[in-house]
Amino acid sequence: MKRPSFRAWLSIVSLLLIVVMLYLSRHELERAWDLTSRVDVWVLLLVAPVVAIGYLAAGEMVFSYLRQKHVIHHVSRWTQMRISLELNFVNHVLPSGGVSGISYMNWRLGKLGVSGGKATMAQAVRYVVGFAGMVTLLLISVLAVTIDGTVNRWIIFMSSVLVGMMVVATMLGMYLMKSVTRLERFAHYVARVCNRAVSAVTFGRVPHAITAVAIQSFLRDMHEDFLELMKDRKILIRPYLWGLFFWVTEMAVFWIVFWSLGSPVNPAPILIAYGLATFTGLVVVTPGGAGAYEAVMVIVLAIAGMSQGEAIAGIVLTRAIILFVTVVVGYAFYQHALVKYGSKPKPDL
Repeated sequence: MKRPSFRAWLSIVSLLLIVVMLYLSRHELERAWDLTSRVDVWVLLLVAPVVAIGYLAAGEMVFSYLRQKHVIHHVSRWTQMRISLELNFVNHVLPSGGVSGISYMNWRLGKLGVSGGKATMAQAVRYVVGFAGMVTLLLISVLAVTIDGTVNRWIIFMSSVLVGMMVVATMLGMYLMKSVTRLERFAHYVARVCNRAVSAVTFGRVPHAITAVAIQSFLRDMHEDFLELMKDRKILIRPYLWGLFFWVTEMAVFWIVFWSLGSPVNPAPILIAYGLATFTGLVVVTPGGAGAYEAVMVIVLAIAGMSQGEAIAGIVLTRAIILFVTVVVGYAFYQHALVKYGSKPKPDL
């Protein structure tokens, strides 16, 4: 009897993870269904083009860089949106802090003729400009809520702390990236911490989940990419502008949903809540940060002055829409890519 291929196992695991994500989100989905009676459907339909434009912007953070480097020319806007949806699906379903998404995107770009080194560089650009875009909008939001005297001071404090953490993280990252020696020391530290954590969770059954050598190899590539980017900083302008536009579309989806529920909200607190929730989603092990993501956004919006009922209604309905697009549409494109190009290689780490 022929054994199932890796592609078959990958499809099975993906389906199981989808089931887990839906199970963890079952209460939010039930409440979202109950909220449909309050929704202005015509206003809610505005979400569709905004979501599509958002996925296009997410793709342009990568492809605008690759086009400037004369690496790729033949990719259509439709393909860009498709790949962005596939990436979003992988990052939502596989709880790995974005590592699975990086591996998948490099594999996907390779099928379009992009070398491994250029694909890694494009991924680095995407995260750098995306991070910079979020910091820029958060700075604007902090200024807006500070000027607005009606906003709770806790929101100003939390947003200031978040911006400060992101700026410090950026400076620390640049400090590490400038030196191979520092990166190697950091790799040993990360490997030691991760292995201790995994060993504790598995009661010593898995003492070594990751090696410092593997992390060092990855960080050396990032070091070389960083030095190359610093030599040609102008090439980051276009991806950065697309990154700004991407975050604006993300906020617009939340704003439209609240508008459809008859509860228009200040965009600044939404952005701050979204930033805190996104950070939480990266460190929580549940697929897509289910549970913690919604709780953080509701708490922040409630502190900002919105009633808890309205905050829950808007966040739950928005997350349900995102979940639908990610799971249904994203999985369809992801599965089509696996069928068309074959099985995705396992991550090196």
